Amino acid sequence: MCKEEDPSSESETSILTSDNLFSDAAINKEILELKVHCANQGCSWRSILKDFEEHQGQCEYALIPCNIGCGHMVLRKALACHLEKACPNNMSVCPACCHSMRPIELQTHSCHSLGEEKADKKQRKGKSNPLPGSKGKEYCVFSEVGCTFKGTTEKLRVHENSSHVGHLQLLLRAATTTSSDLQASPLTAPAPGKENRAMDEQLPHLRDTLSGLRLHWDMGLSKGEGELEMEMEGGDGRNSSAAHSLRDDDQVTILLDLGRQIDTLQQRVQISENIISVLNREVEKTQLSMKAVERENQSNQEMIYHLEIKVTEQEHRMARKDLVISSMKQSLSAHQEVSYDGTFIWRLSDLSTKMKEAVSSHGIRPNLYSPAFYTARYGFKVCMRLYLNGDGVGKGTHISLFFVIMKGEYDLLLSWPFKHKVTFFLLDQNHKEHVIDAFRPDLTSSSFQRPVSDMNVASGCPLFFPLGKLHSPKHAYLKDDTIFIKCVVDTSS
Repeated sequence: MCKEEDPSSESETSILTSDNLFSDAAINKEILELKVHCANQGCSWRSILKDFEEHQGQCEYALIPCNIGCGHMVLRKALACHLEKACPNNMSVCPACCHSMRPIELQTHSCHSLGEEKADKKQRKGKSNPLPGSKGKEYCVFSEVGCTFKGTTEKLRVHENSSHVGHLQLLLRAATTTSSDLQASPLTAPAPGKENRAMDEQLPHLRDTLSGLRLHWDMGLSKGEGELEMEMEGGDGRNSSAAHSLRDDDQVTILLDLGRQIDTLQQRVQISENIISVLNREVEKTQLSMKAVERENQSNQEMIYHLEIKVTEQEHRMARKDLVISSMKQSLSAHQEVSYDGTFIWRLSDLSTKMKEAVSSHGIRPNLYSPAFYTARYGFKVCMRLYLNGDGVGKGTHISLFFVIMKGEYDLLLSWPFKHKVTFFLLDQNHKEHVIDAFRPDLTSSSFQRPVSDMNVASGCPLFFPLGKLHSPKHAYLKDDTIFIKCVVDTSS
């Protein structure tokens, strides 16, 4: 309720509900144009309020919750570092001892369960060894990392017992190649789009490759030690020599380096998956923002369309008002020029254009009407009718001039028929010799009876003035493309 309203006079309109509210688009536009700055510490962004929400979704200095739910608030630009080094929920599992730890700890982790895992693998190998008598040819288990040997089971066993160093070198080369591919692929946040989707598609394949490398490494290690123990129990001199070579310090170092590289690669894959998960969420937010902008744009387009319709309507109204104003101006001008003493001088300018129109109009506009004038203040209303190219017997040779009685406001008070003498003048602008013609009304003619329509039939002088004399050098009837015609009604007669 309005706080200034008397509580005792509360009515239905006192409570302001959502139905009574309306959005003021002009005020909203002014507010959205206000200058603002980012409140996040360290951010130098400054712009208008309309762009603030978009910036908040991208500000590198904004505090955001960890995307895997550890509860920590971190800067958006430090999220990747947090996931790699500090997030307690971002745990990686040691493939040997199944112990969970942070990725940074996994790099320096020394697994104490390696011996137990080797024993388990040796036991599984003993169960899965094929029968010695098998004659089918098989590929070496290290064929996936580049070994091309193929033979029977017995030859395959001899090959594996004698090629441990070569197999380890193949494993090391495969691990190095995979590490180089990972380093060449940016693990920082790329722009959402095709690159993000491509990395998303490559990660499962990379994970499978690393798992295969881990399996080959374990199999190579278990094969080496298992075969060495069996061959040492048999006392064979050649086997004893292979056992000594496998226990050489350099080969052990190669095995340890290979294991650490595979663990590092698995850790980097895990970090990449976390970063891509964050980027996917940012892409979803961006898509939602774009949809909101599209809806707002559509609303603005509809508003513009309605406003254009209103502007068109206003333009039509203005055009109609201009016509009314023009008509009123003409009427006012006619009233200002009107004469009430029976004498009127008619000025016709731009006569050459009017003459061409009269000659070529073919009946469309062959004549001109003068403004109306009166014989007295409350007398007869009359005007002149002019044919510049002549009419009747004077057509094409003379200017024809006629007198017209019009329907007036005071006809009921006047004496009919019209009986006053009418005199026409074509004024010589050098004041030497005016052209004069006069006539008296025929009282029986309908032209001089009381008008029943707007005006009576014109009557006057069809041979008023020869066209050939209009440009006479002795006179100045036409000067500056203008003529003056005077009409005098003798009300004393």
